[in-house]
Amino acid sequence: MQAIPRYQPTFAERYPVPFFVALLDFLIVVTAGLLAHYYRFGSLEMTGRYNTATMLTAIVVVLCLGVGGVYGSQRGQAFLRQFSVLLAGWLSAAGILLSLTFFLKVSENYSRIWFSTMLLTGGGLSLLLRLTAFILLRRLRASGLNLKTVLLVDSGGTSANQLSNGQALDEYGFKVVHNLPFHLDEGWLKELVSNVNELGVHEVWLCLPLSEGGVISSIMYALRHHTVAVRFIPEWGDIRLLNHKVSHIAGVYSLDLSCSPMDGPPRLLKRLEDLILGTLIALLISPICVMIALAIRFTSHGPILFKQYRTGINGKRFKVYKFRSMVVHRENPGDVTQATRNDARITRVGAFLRRTSLDELPQFFNVLQGRMSIVGPRPHALSHNEYYKDLVESYMQRHKVKPGITGWAQVSGYRGETDTLEKMQKRVEYDLWYIDNWSLWLDLKIIFLTVFKGFINKNAY
Repeated sequence: MQAIPRYQPTFAERYPVPFFVALLDFLIVVTAGLLAHYYRFGSLEMTGRYNTATMLTAIVVVLCLGVGGVYGSQRGQAFLRQFSVLLAGWLSAAGILLSLTFFLKVSENYSRIWFSTMLLTGGGLSLLLRLTAFILLRRLRASGLNLKTVLLVDSGGTSANQLSNGQALDEYGFKVVHNLPFHLDEGWLKELVSNVNELGVHEVWLCLPLSEGGVISSIMYALRHHTVAVRFIPEWGDIRLLNHKVSHIAGVYSLDLSCSPMDGPPRLLKRLEDLILGTLIALLISPICVMIALAIRFTSHGPILFKQYRTGINGKRFKVYKFRSMVVHRENPGDVTQATRNDARITRVGAFLRRTSLDELPQFFNVLQGRMSIVGPRPHALSHNEYYKDLVESYMQRHKVKPGITGWAQVSGYRGETDTLEKMQKRVEYDLWYIDNWSLWLDLKIIFLTVFKGFINKNAY
């Protein structure tokens, strides 16, 4: 009987790279403490309490970075992501240290200049260490070194096409060595196992639509005798999803298929944006609003403002404000007739207001009330929602965020009357893209585009 060779761990297995990185961070903090002491006191010889504070700082920093995931594998992570995690770790460490000095009442025993200089120097050196490693790894990987080989199971979706670009993957430390088209049958599973054996790949990536999620158990069973890493990369094209990501809920992980991105810090940031910009804009447009109100009052009978119920966030109704652009008329309950070209109901002042979108200005008060946002999907009449929600897929998902005065659909040319189903489908498509890709910078871009090309609406009647 052949003897089984004794397992001998490699150096990297005995001493993982994260161990040395943590040790380097510890030494960086100690070095930063010495440099800060020299900068503040002109001497590298620290007294006992400064030695103790430096060692404590080094321990807290390493622990915070470890808890934050800095010492986990960074393969496949963009440098901006690494930087944000590193920054969060250092800020957490600074907060803990400041809290300790406050509660222990020892802050007066240490120089604030020394403390802040140590943190800034240590953080800078820690960032420089990772930037250097990132650049060196990119060069190594461009030369074909330090790459994990991948077998890609391709169902023909966008994710598989994107990942098949080997040159782009090299920067992240992966290399697709084989692309296996997906067609589930017994022969295909044997082909998959044979390819894994012959190529000796490190990982198998399953780029499959969610509708084929049930075959994963068959694939995992076929690979049960292999230690290759298996990753499921869903192809989202088979169903319309919104803000899909992985969340940790009630102690388990969930794959979010349709959730609003306006939750937690983004929700606060969005509200601050609306309050700050909304207040500034409301002050700037006040004289214009007064002139428009007078023009409406002296040219037609009826109220200055037009109020109508619209659907807001989470499907809740609210009253939207607009300058009245039509003569006062009655419609059957629940009916809302969209304005059309040469609509006799539109007044002369109203035609100008609608063409320039000035009739929308009172909605900035909806923004300040918290019922609307400056940027978001335009709110539709209640009857339009009832009509289109069964005709346009994922129509109601646009109500997961606050409606806006302007939006991505509007600056992309989908404004005015939606007299065909195709126009409404395109508007909803742009609205959902905005929700799925929301950021502060995207909002500012839309506001900028609205100012320079969004007010004049050739399609408005």
